[in-house]
Amino acid sequence: MKPLILFVIFGIYGYGAWKFWQGFERTNFSRSLPNRLALSMLWPVLLMANKSYRQNFTKALKGK
Repeated sequence: MKPLILFVIFGIYGYGAWKFWQGFERTNFSRSLPNRLALSMLWPVLLMANKSYRQNFTKALKGK
């Protein structure tokens, strides 16, 4: 059961990073590759901790 839960968690993490990466151009963030990598990899922490990031994450995922 534990491997299944880990697989699901990593799947959600990967999906969120991929969707943010794909929609990054819709955000207000600087367009540098290191910035894009860092913001894509740290999305769960930043999503909980930063209101501005939440707004940009929503823009990236929904296209608004």
